[in-house]
Order: sequence, then structure tokens, then C-alpha cells
Amino acid sequence: MIQNTSDSPIDEIHRIRREISDRFGGDIVAIAEDAARRQAASNRPVWQPKHDEQSDAREPVER
Repeated sequence: MIQNTSDSPIDEIHRIRREISDRFGGDIVAIAEDAARRQAASNRPVWQPKHDEQSDAREPVER
């Protein structure tokens, strides 16, 4: 990818987001499904919290 030096990083992020949105007609479900398919095909590990970490995050704080 050739970086355009006149765009700020934020401008580039917005441009890429528009391109992705346009590719899927703005359908967020299709974007998420495509991302999930690409992630699964990559065979890269994905961090998953341990069960205890998930339950700890949901426990109410006692005061």
C-alpha cells in the first residue's frame, strides 16, 4: 500500500472505513461476517478470556 502523505492517519482510517462500507453496501452484518470468515481462514490465534475473567467482569461492585 502506498501511503498518501497529505492524509492524516485519521483521514486514512475514515477513507478505508468508507471503502469497506461501500464494498458491502453499508451492511454491517455482512461486514462482520466477512471479517469473521477472514479471521477463521487466517488460522491465527484469537485471545479468549478465561471463564473466570468473564464472570469477574460481570459481577456487581459491592460498596
